[in-house]
Amino acid sequence: MPEILFKDESYKIVGACMAVYNEMGFGFLEAVYQECLEIEFTDQNIPFQSQHQLVLSFKGRQLRSTYVPDFVCFQQIIVEIKGVSKLNDSHRAQMINYLKATRLKLGLLVNFGNHAKLEYERIVN
Repeated sequence: MPEILFKDESYKIVGACMAVYNEMGFGFLEAVYQECLEIEFTDQNIPFQSQHQLVLSFKGRQLRSTYVPDFVCFQQIIVEIKGVSKLNDSHRAQMINYLKATRLKLGLLVNFGNHAKLEYERIVN
């Protein structure tokens, strides 16, 4: 069985997301969860960059277009937050494209909009 990529780091990130969901519940705008996660990541000593502009490249050349993920944690995991009723294939495709473009290996797609529970998916490049 293959080893889980960034297992401990992703466990800590998801735990922080669960703490925010347990406190705030569902239904807020993504910007609210963004701010709450900044506080929670800080409190849990999870290194992160919030909405940091990432450079994209094509054929070895830097593009003018950039990507601004919600978070990059531990300098290697993209965390993209959503506030929708259910994650769908367009959200997954967005994350796959971000991973390919940035050459990072792991993305966590986290949805705070589901009324029953925090929804999250690990997406590996």
